[in-house]
Amino acid sequence: MVPFLYISAWTNIKTLRNMQVRLISVTSPLIQVENQTLSPEGLIAYCARVSSPHQETPDYEKLLSYCIAHKHWSVFEMVDMTVEIVTSRAISPQILRHKSFQFQEFSQRYAKAQEIERYQPRRQDSKNRQNSLDDLDETTIQWFDEAQVRIARMALEEYNLALAKGIAKECARVLLPLGTQTKLYMKGSIRSWIHYLEVRTDKSTQQEHREIAIEIKKIFMAEFPVTAAALHWS
Repeated sequence: MVPFLYISAWTNIKTLRNMQVRLISVTSPLIQVENQTLSPEGLIAYCARVSSPHQETPDYEKLLSYCIAHKHWSVFEMVDMTVEIVTSRAISPQILRHKSFQFQEFSQRYAKAQEIERYQPRRQDSKNRQNSLDDLDETTIQWFDEAQVRIARMALEEYNLALAKGIAKECARVLLPLGTQTKLYMKGSIRSWIHYLEVRTDKSTQQEHREIAIEIKKIFMAEFPVTAAALHWS
C-alpha cells in the first residue's frame, strides 16, 4: 500500500514518490591497523581501546557487543552518519525534536516550495489518541483524497500568485499546508542513531515517520552490521 502521493507545484499531477531516504556520509577513518584502513566500526573499537595496550587489535565484534550489552554508549559517539530525508512539513517537526542531531532543512524563506504530498487516510483510534487504524471505507478514503487535491491546488495557486505579486517567500509560505514537501539533512553519532531508530521504528510512531525510520535502519544495518547484530536488529 502506497503511504502517500505528491502533487507537483507546476503540473498538479498526482505522482508516486519513490525516494524518501538516502545515505549522504559516514565518518571515514584515516588511520590504518595492520596495513588496512579502519572501517567506521573499527574506529569505534579503536577509540574504545584508548586505555588498552591492545588498541590496534583488528577484531572488534566481541568488543562492540560487550559495549552494547553493558551500555557503554559513549564509544558510539566517535562515528557519525548523515542521511537525506524527503518528507512533509507535518513530519519534519517530529524528526527535529531529536536534539542530539544536527540538521539542515529546506528553507521556504529562500527557495520556492515545489510539491505537496498527499497522505492515505487512516481512522482515529478511539482508545489511543496517538494511534490510527487502517480500516476506513473506500467512500471516506476517496473523499479525503479529493479534499487533499482541492486544498493543494488552491494553496499552490494562491502561493504562486502571491510570489508573482512580489510578496516575499517568507510571507507567502503561510498559505501552504502541512503537506508541503521539505528536504532535510540529519547528522548524528551512531549512539544517537541507535536511540532514534529504537524509538521511531516502534509502532507507536506515526506511520509516515516510522516508514522513514525503517529505511534509515536498513542503511544503518548495511553500514554497521556488527553493531546491528549486537543490537539483535533484523
